[in-house]
Amino acid sequence: MATATPRRFVTLDVFTDRALAGNPLAVVLDAEGLDSNQMQAIAREFNLSESVFVVKPTDEFNRARLRIFTINHELPFAGHPTVGAAVLLATLDKVSTSTDFVVEEGVGPVPCHVTVKGPRFGNATFAVPRLPEILEEEPMTVEACAQALGLDKSDIGFDGYTPVVASAGVPFVCIPLASRSALARISPSAGRLIATFGGAADSVYVFCRDEDGEGDLRARMFAANMGIDEDPATGSAAASLAAVLMAGEKPDDGFHAFDILQGVEMGRPSLVRLGLEVAGGALIGVTIGGGAVIVSEGTIHI
Repeated sequence: MATATPRRFVTLDVFTDRALAGNPLAVVLDAEGLDSNQMQAIAREFNLSESVFVVKPTDEFNRARLRIFTINHELPFAGHPTVGAAVLLATLDKVSTSTDFVVEEGVGPVPCHVTVKGPRFGNATFAVPRLPEILEEEPMTVEACAQALGLDKSDIGFDGYTPVVASAGVPFVCIPLASRSALARISPSAGRLIATFGGAADSVYVFCRDEDGEGDLRARMFAANMGIDEDPATGSAAASLAAVLMAGEKPDDGFHAFDILQGVEMGRPSLVRLGLEVAGGALIGVTIGGGAVIVSEGTIHI
């Protein structure tokens, strides 16, 4: 048997300011020498929605290259791995206040700003490397969306919003819901989701206005094709939603912030901060931000 190499790993809870909330993430440090199959197997071993592997950047001026895996395949870009890895890298660099650096992902270079709040907690905001766009208007009927989610037709849509497919590197079926009650009543099955949406996108992102005023929007995300029953917080989906909000809200020029609460229904409350920069009536920039807390550290031998 070949000698195994000890490799550090850290787990964090992301898009939260406290442990045991938000979206769990595993980050494998010292990942040099691992091939894609090994990374995929390790991600499956962690059995989290995503795991990150930190390797040397292709550009020496960048902080690191991040390879992101679900339990089934590699992703070109994802939000909560970017936030969590950025906070971890800043703490490893012994940053006492704040720092800026670039990480490389499959979708391109991602500029990050990190504020360190303590030895195990910080906030990170990153610029989405690819502007989101709506790929397909009304990819399926309201009836089909309602049936797939276990809802009534009247639960689908609000303020002129209708189902669309949007992407900032990873496509999502974005479905507007009329109320928080409808959001709470979703009862999807993996079979129904795959049968209805599998041809349009791997993931379904449902959202509504936050009637309680705790945030601006509430959301849930399901990705049956990726082996994710429900995701507590999805930065890449929020990035895709920026294109939807741009079309629906028609914001004026300037910066606009939206707080999105997710994961509440599954007991993992999360807060994703979405920023839209608008100039000349067009979307010119999108940011995703949130907190991350280091929960555990260890070593794997691969």
